[in-house]
Amino acid sequence: MSWGSEQQRYQGYEGYQGQQEYQGQQGQQGQQGYDYGYGQQPDPYGQGRQPQIPQQYGHGQGYVDHGQVYVTETAPLPVIEPEPAADAAVRTEPSPDAGEPESPAADPAPKAKGIGRDRYFDALRAVALVRVVAYHTFGWAWAGLVFPSMGVMFALAGSLMAKSLERPALKVVKSRMRRLLPPFWFWGFFVVVAMLIHDWMPGWQIVFWIVPVGDPPGNQWGIQAWEILWYLRTYLWFVLMSPLLLKVFRKAPLPVLLLSLAPILVFQYAWQPPYNRFGSGLTDFATFLFCWLVGFAHREGVLQRLKPALVILASLALLAYGGWYAFAHQAEFGTYDLDEVPVAQTFWSAGFVTLLMYFKAYYNVDFAWLARFKRLDRIVTIFNGRAVTIYLWHEIALVLAVPLIDQFWKVPAFEKWLPLESQWFMFGIGWVLIWVAIPLVGWVEDVAAKKKPKLLP
Repeated sequence: MSWGSEQQRYQGYEGYQGQQEYQGQQGQQGQQGYDYGYGQQPDPYGQGRQPQIPQQYGHGQGYVDHGQVYVTETAPLPVIEPEPAADAAVRTEPSPDAGEPESPAADPAPKAKGIGRDRYFDALRAVALVRVVAYHTFGWAWAGLVFPSMGVMFALAGSLMAKSLERPALKVVKSRMRRLLPPFWFWGFFVVVAMLIHDWMPGWQIVFWIVPVGDPPGNQWGIQAWEILWYLRTYLWFVLMSPLLLKVFRKAPLPVLLLSLAPILVFQYAWQPPYNRFGSGLTDFATFLFCWLVGFAHREGVLQRLKPALVILASLALLAYGGWYAFAHQAEFGTYDLDEVPVAQTFWSAGFVTLLMYFKAYYNVDFAWLARFKRLDRIVTIFNGRAVTIYLWHEIALVLAVPLIDQFWKVPAFEKWLPLESQWFMFGIGWVLIWVAIPLVGWVEDVAAKKKPKLLP
């Protein structure tokens, strides 16, 4: 597996390591590029231009600590939480992260109908997962503008968290951590052992492989596998802070929602967080705080009370500012990719998820029509029931796709008739490996949820 070849070392939180470029193995007959979408490495701070924000998103921007390499963010997704609904026509078995059931904004369904799944949110979650895998395959800078997956996922998780906090906060936090950590530990065991075999020398920071409230350390060889863990860290921060955030939000919902956009502007223009685990986590937290709180607003009925014209105008303003900032600062960040520009990510995601959540809240959309397309409905169910598995293992699947494709070059018929040089072909092979991983390791999500293990949800 081509995860890098050399461990970068220098002392202290001196700055960030630059972006890593995945170099796929080249096959026979002049196989060209399986570029994984990662950019060139800039010099550490002090040797080149310093960025305006502590981290970059989506391409493995990182920092180094006592011989360990850390990344701050990649576009990948997260623990994924299902959003229930009361429509009996689309009832399916809740996924391991299911919390309290949802009732429509209008009259609640009687308990006799049981717990159902809201296919609108399930569909959003499935699209977000596909977009993440596509982004990590092709490295499309425009992907976040089309569908900001991480903002959508944090909004969905915030909505479910607000509902769950009708129960005792400590019980809810424990439940969230229990459902997240076992799949993370299972996946992490293989990654850590592989890095140890490839000369990794961990320090005390290895404790973050137990509870990832900070970025887990790793070496350069395994960076493509573990760089996605920024999401788990950010998700845990939101889970731990949600009891307090919800109390503050309920006191003044709209002012708090609007003020949640301020921290990222402060970090950009007034005070930069330190270049370490805390600073990285703080910036990620600020970047997606609005998205988490708009999930609260959906669950608490705040969005339903707003007039459509007001919401649409506000959302378009947020989108306009986020888009303008991304393109206006290309020279500074080297790209308009939202995952590389935190301020743009914040405002574009805020406008995008506000429209999605308001559409759901105001019109009570449930996508129940998915039940008429049984295969598609089944795929959406699997995606939601194994979202954590797909997120954790998709990078490894894409990495393994490269040496597998190299073997295809040894078969003349494959070389002649298959598009072995195409990244679309790698994308397809990656999904084949992901679907293999789902029954092989996805059952860990069932165990974490204290359910009977199943090959497929």
